[in-house]
Amino acid sequence: MPHSTQPTQPTPAPSATLPVTDRTRITRLPERQRADRAELYGILDDALVAHVAIVRDGLPLVLPMGFGRGGDAIYLHGSTGSGIFRAMASGTPISVTVTHLDGLVYARSLFDSSMNYRSAVVFGAATVVADAEKEEAMRVVSEHLMPGRWDEVRDMTRRELAATLVLRLPLDEASVKVRAHGASEAADDGEDRTVWAGMLPLRLTASAPETSELTPPGSPVSAAALAYAARIAPLQYESRSAAG
Repeated sequence: MPHSTQPTQPTPAPSATLPVTDRTRITRLPERQRADRAELYGILDDALVAHVAIVRDGLPLVLPMGFGRGGDAIYLHGSTGSGIFRAMASGTPISVTVTHLDGLVYARSLFDSSMNYRSAVVFGAATVVADAEKEEAMRVVSEHLMPGRWDEVRDMTRRELAATLVLRLPLDEASVKVRAHGASEAADDGEDRTVWAGMLPLRLTASAPETSELTPPGSPVSAAALAYAARIAPLQYESRSAAG
């Protein structure tokens, strides 16, 4: 799991339990709601892409973005010339969603079939990270997306930092929903037991790193890339029949 480090922020320690508000309360299958802040952190830390929603010119807009978590906040970065980032920087409300699809659940009917997932939705208004803290915030994002890479490459230039807008969204209001079990079935449901039911686990995997064309032959592959690939390498599995 990627680790994150938060730039210094004069904020009190958050409660271990997520507050439930009108926006975060789950009304459909409420038993799947989670209130543990550590579980929210885990869902965010396992994710590489977040979908950021904003209303622009009266219309909804959702964009996928890389991000990083630092303490009790997430950091988003983009160009200072981006109209979307300037809109978010103005304090307009946004929501950020992360979803992990952990498995397909095969029940004996399509109606009862489902998915196993971990999801989080964060609500709030983003603030601009000050210039003095921008480089550290960018390190948070880098270490989240490519752990170890920050120490392998050159420092960001002042021009690059000036061209980058970094936003901080606190995790003050968030909703977490999880499904993590097999097919729903009961001994007296009348279904044909010869029809297979179960769950197909899914996970993110990596192939071998591919060297760029301008990298000199013999150059060592990034240790950070190799470590990441090894951590999420494909698992071997064996197909078994119901009788086997």
